[in-house]
Amino acid sequence: MKIMRSVVFSLVMILLSAPLIHGQDLSKYRSFSLGMSLVELSNQVYLKPLQTKLIHKHPAVIQELTWWPRESSGSSLEAGTVWQVFFTFYNGELYRILVTYDRDATHKLTAEDMVRAISAQYGTATRPDTQISFPTNELYRSTEKVIARWEDSQYSINLFRVTSLNSFALVMFSKRLDAQAEAAIAKSLKMEGQEDPQREIDRQKKKTGDLEAARQKNRKIFRP
Repeated sequence: MKIMRSVVFSLVMILLSAPLIHGQDLSKYRSFSLGMSLVELSNQVYLKPLQTKLIHKHPAVIQELTWWPRESSGSSLEAGTVWQVFFTFYNGELYRILVTYDRDATHKLTAEDMVRAISAQYGTATRPDTQISFPTNELYRSTEKVIARWEDSQYSINLFRVTSLNSFALVMFSKRLDAQAEAAIAKSLKMEGQEDPQREIDRQKKKTGDLEAARQKNRKIFRP
């Protein structure tokens, strides 16, 4: 049993880590690079830029593109390893990649197994007592506990377990663009909050105006 488990673990290690970019370039996940344009990435995954979801429009354009590798005939990812990938863009520039691994591909792997596999490509991990947030994605909880982190001055890669899916996931981002996007999202939400009361005032004014217009019209044509 121990030999069999060792063989299975070794195979999964290869499955998870081999396709990753060699070396410790924290800006890359497999063939994807943080900072690449929406058009470049869309061509790579055989999707159209129009398939992106607009999250916020002002003061910056925040968009998200969802990709299921299994449904892509030209996928460079091994079948069954990755279930879903979310690419998030700030003004057309990729700043965050969220990878959710297939549950079958990581079945019975422990958090330590995952950390070892990913560390083989990204170097030594740290174990911060912190959480990671997901401000644009409704599938995930607002925050998840970080299992391990790989980072430098520019990029951050975080391993966590998706509570709602009981699966492991990896989120990586550009620190500079992520900070700018977070500020833009907060400002956008604030602007929306300020606009809502004014929208209600405008709606009431229009309703009152429509009623008065109907009243004046009926006064002219009404005959008892």
